[in-house]
Amino acid sequence: MPRDPEIHAPESQDPDDRLIASSSLNSRSPWRDPEKQVPYGIVLLAAAQLKWSPAAVLARLGELGYADVQRPEGPMPDAVEPDDTPLLQSVESKWGVKPVDVDTTLSLRQIVESAAREERSPADVARRMTAYGYRVGTGARPLPETANPRDIGLIRTNIRGAWLDWDDEAPAQHVLTVAQELSCSPLVAAERLVELGVRLPYTPEPGDERILRIRDAAPHSWIGPWGAPPVGHIIAVARETGRTQADVVDRLRALGTQRPDGNVPETAEADDLVLLSENLDGRAPWLWKNTVVGLQVHHILRAAQITGRSPASVRERLTELGHWLHDNANLPETVDQADIDLLATVTRSYLDDVHLDNVLRSASLTGRSPADVAARLTALGYRLPDEVTYPETRGALR
Repeated sequence: MPRDPEIHAPESQDPDDRLIASSSLNSRSPWRDPEKQVPYGIVLLAAAQLKWSPAAVLARLGELGYADVQRPEGPMPDAVEPDDTPLLQSVESKWGVKPVDVDTTLSLRQIVESAAREERSPADVARRMTAYGYRVGTGARPLPETANPRDIGLIRTNIRGAWLDWDDEAPAQHVLTVAQELSCSPLVAAERLVELGVRLPYTPEPGDERILRIRDAAPHSWIGPWGAPPVGHIIAVARETGRTQADVVDRLRALGTQRPDGNVPETAEADDLVLLSENLDGRAPWLWKNTVVGLQVHHILRAAQITGRSPASVRERLTELGHWLHDNANLPETVDQADIDLLATVTRSYLDDVHLDNVLRSASLTGRSPADVAARLTALGYRLPDEVTYPETRGALR
């Protein structure tokens, strides 16, 4: 049977009485049930709206027949600041008026989300809520005195609405995840989480900034929770910081990254960074291990040309560092600029067939005849399955 919205309507027509008696503090039905407890937060919110003291609201509730009113453990405040009323609303409620429960310790989410929503610091919110009789579980560490809109994202553990609370330990991978989501440094994220009272499995250090950042790749490029640190990055960090490569690897693991993307050598050789850089300039972006088609012969030949090594020596060193050359590839004994130029035009891997259109494209870009291109690609190990008679005539060089 539908509930009669007027069943608990106050007899008094006084606007203040009707506001106090309304469930949503809007002077309209539905009305508050006198047989149910009135939350303490309702007392504070009504006091703010009416500009009364909480004690006066409490007394009037009793006169209107609301005998069961929730109270704080300590004394009630003399007044409620209007700017504080948003802090008294539970962040878990999206509709209606649901005040914060005074009988439970305030969650970290309640403090952080209220602070972010009102552009106030967590410490300020905690002080105000304590003044109104609420308990805040901050532990021994004082909360931050600065406002930070990222705080909500820092303590959210998944999109379904799970949150870190006081003294929870956040996994190292959580720090890397939220840093990516919020486009900030993992060190900044880690330090802020500690300030908010969250524990970490490691102590943040200033050096973490360099260890986790892949420089030159982008203005803010950090290794994520599923990122395998490139070997070139590890060697570069060790050289810049004076730490051992083993120490860098250990710290990366402590910070939540995956295992290195390759084999980290005990002793780095002078030209390792050149071999491991995609642009062969000793800097990021670093060469990632391709587990499907392996190294490009083009990269090996260019590396040999720049370092003065033989192609076989380059291949051997890169193999030691965790990379590999596909079995179909035929590596030349010496470096030929014509091979480098030709391979720069090839878009097929050693797992792919090279068809007529691919040969004609390479011939056009290099100025070689299709027959010459086809013969050289075959010698380098590429598969040309089409039964085609390639012309010996050179095309126009583009």
